[in-house]
Amino acid sequence: MGLPAMLLMLGGCTVFQSEYEDPFVEMAGLRVVPSDDKLPRFEIDLRVMNPNREALKLKGASYKLSLDNFELIKGVASGLPTVPAYGEAVFTVSASLSWIQTVRFITAIANEPRDRVNYEMKAKLDAGSFKPTIRVTESGEIPLTALKSGLSN
Repeated sequence: MGLPAMLLMLGGCTVFQSEYEDPFVEMAGLRVVPSDDKLPRFEIDLRVMNPNREALKLKGASYKLSLDNFELIKGVASGLPTVPAYGEAVFTVSASLSWIQTVRFITAIANEPRDRVNYEMKAKLDAGSFKPTIRVTESGEIPLTALKSGLSN
């Protein structure tokens, strides 16, 4: 293959890559599920919306939820559904609670009472070798009354 043909192929790859948009990811649900050990387990539903003309075949995902910079919940998933072109899919990530981080978080809240806590949700989706890893971060504030009512249900 000659140099002009190789340059044309590389240029074509650049055009295809520039039209790719990162999918949108949001938390669609959170449930406490029974566990064999003493720590609670969670199932977190993530909704992925694909704004691209090609289906998105996800290989795996990881998820982290922090409150006031304490990384409390972590989870992973594999065997995820294909997100259709211009479509969406919901999948579940199994997650566990970090006992040490939870104790530190509760201690910090007890030592410095407040009405709100900061949260940060991070998700990473692996779309395979030829697509970039999709990283999503969402953050904000949660009133502590929302946490108390959610834990008592």
